[in-house]
Amino acid sequence: MSSMIEAVRGMHDMLPGEQRAAALARTAIEAVLVAHGYTPIDLPIIEHRDLYLRKLGEELAGKVYEFSFGGRDLALRPEWTASVLRAYVAHLQDQPLPLRLSYAGPVFRYERPQRHTYRQFTQVGVEIVGGPAPRADAEALALACAGLDAAGVTGYQVMIGHVGLIRELLGCLGLTERAQGALVWSLEHLRKDGPEAVGRRLREDAGEPPLGLELPPGLDEGQATIWLLRTLQAMQIDLSTGTRAPEEVVARLLRKLRRRDEQAAIERALAMLAHLSAISGPPAAAMPALAALLDEEGLRSTAYSELRAILDLLGAHGLDPARVVIDFGIGRGLHYYSGIIFEIDDPSGMQLCGGGRYDDLVAALGGRGSVPAVGFAYGLERVAAAAPAPPPESRRVALVAPVADDDYAYAHEVARRLRARGLVASVDVRGRHLGKNLSDAARRGAAFAAIVGLEERQSRTLVWRDLERRDEQRLTLEEIDEL
Repeated sequence: MSSMIEAVRGMHDMLPGEQRAAALARTAIEAVLVAHGYTPIDLPIIEHRDLYLRKLGEELAGKVYEFSFGGRDLALRPEWTASVLRAYVAHLQDQPLPLRLSYAGPVFRYERPQRHTYRQFTQVGVEIVGGPAPRADAEALALACAGLDAAGVTGYQVMIGHVGLIRELLGCLGLTERAQGALVWSLEHLRKDGPEAVGRRLREDAGEPPLGLELPPGLDEGQATIWLLRTLQAMQIDLSTGTRAPEEVVARLLRKLRRRDEQAAIERALAMLAHLSAISGPPAAAMPALAALLDEEGLRSTAYSELRAILDLLGAHGLDPARVVIDFGIGRGLHYYSGIIFEIDDPSGMQLCGGGRYDDLVAALGGRGSVPAVGFAYGLERVAAAAPAPPPESRRVALVAPVADDDYAYAHEVARRLRARGLVASVDVRGRHLGKNLSDAARRGAAFAAIVGLEERQSRTLVWRDLERRDEQRLTLEEIDEL
């Protein structure tokens, strides 16, 4: 038994009270999604591992529950977006756009359990496939807030960043796509650890090429590959003895050499990103600070104009601007984001919701072409914890207590009549004495007890006891309809 308990350590048993709170929050959110035109979709919990490892990013990819079965590499779903887009590519590309899809179900991540953070939890969310910026972004942001409002969550704050703007800044430095990606997804570490620590980490991740080996200037990728192969042959280095193919060895070494050539640009990028990640605050203060940074770098940013338009559109959705904070230090940790990213926190700082734009994911998963898309997901357990405690259940609950075994069948007939009138009715299955049944009913919070014995069975009646008022009356089966 202890080994079975250990096997699910870090998972979460959702007991009746918490389950009821989560169900109420989910019902409230899903009613909002339906009212806004979102169609539910449900997908398998198990997917091919590569679906997630290609685009999740190193931090989340390391938390995927992966396994091999039947000769295939599989994984438990760690998030919904990649799965929804996989289903779109497989089945829904002929549908008119934008396609508004919603979902709800469990996801799995192997991470350290903490307050309302579990290795299995429930995501409820949406994807707007074919919805371009800025209008679809503003819709997603406002919809995420509307769902929290419906669930009764108050005092939350919306933090907005923009991956596209960061890539524009890095692109002006001439960095490779790989270097840009590594820097973008180091943003949160940058604020916490500083530029020097992040730079050191990037160098360690890249590794060091052999001493004295430098690429001649001006070579494109193909020329550099040929030069590197000839150089390694001249150095009598046999590339066929390792576990990797020679082409892979050369490609990895070439990336390391390019990274060393880029080191000065990377140092400048880290300084620029440190400045950018320090910009955080209400749009009225943060956007001018961002504009000043762009002017300083001599960059005309289309992403800045897009972000400005999204903020303006939020007013059309009725979103309170006091809830919004611009924060360029958030990274979200998912490599498929290409535009706006956002997180919504409760007053204690617990993240309730997160999402963003991912215009390249459909094509990356084999779609017919590039399709703009944006979406978000709530952590349902966290939303339920941040919402007010639900009121006590108001259902009328009755225990039907047969006095003897011969009364058991008639007790079920009485229970069926009670249920037809909207009561919750259960029949004692343990054959207890009447006194114990009445005590158990009160302990469970039942409001009534229906007692049936020989006399009641013969006269087609029951004794109806109100456990709260402590009075009772004899009713016929027909009089049950008047309860």
